[in-house]
Amino acid sequence: MSLVPSSYTTARRTAAVIASIAAAGLLSAPAMASTTDLDRDGMPNRWEVAHHLNPRIANGASDADHDGLRNLAEYRYRTSPHDEDTDNDGDDDGDEVHDGRASTNVHDADTDDDGMRDGDEDADRDGVANEDDDDATESCIGDDDDADADGVSDEDENEDGTQVHDADSDHDGVTDGNEVDAHNGKHFEDEDDHADDRCSTSGHGEDDDDQGEDDGGHHGGTND
Repeated sequence: MSLVPSSYTTARRTAAVIASIAAAGLLSAPAMASTTDLDRDGMPNRWEVAHHLNPRIANGASDADHDGLRNLAEYRYRTSPHDEDTDNDGDDDGDEVHDGRASTNVHDADTDDDGMRDGDEDADRDGVANEDDDDATESCIGDDDDADADGVSDEDENEDGTQVHDADSDHDGVTDGNEVDAHNGKHFEDEDDHADDRCSTSGHGEDDDDQGEDDGGHHGGTND
């Protein structure tokens, strides 16, 4: 008699093991975990936990990163609820989703592949770059991030040729915001300030305390 189980016997044993696992509900657990939504806010628990949101509080209508795109929309568009510019092209997620233009894509930094990031494009041909179109009305808290805290907003770093995640891109001991633009003699951190900067303490959009950060930065940041 052969001691090696026949293929038929092996198949039966395998089927029995699978059946017992299924009966215990273990096979369906991953599928259930991906769709369970305890707070019924439209976002699965698994996604909320992965993106540092509370799965027990209905927060689909909140806008964690103040980019004009609510958390539920971030889930539906597969963007990050804690990153206002998921593709790092200078154009906020909310702007890219709501502008209705085929020339911008929230998941593609250079939608038309012309070598220019979507934020630097001028889709409506008004002489203002896409990333700056909302500066006049954007609130301080909704203004553009400064990931490396160098005084230059993320959306402007690529224009200046500096790095979003390096406060001293050329490693010369001077932060990017305090570097001087050879074309106009201004510090990079002050180039896009307006006289009616709503968040500055002086009303002039300057760095009154000379700490290398625009006054508005002390109140949530501004780069109007």
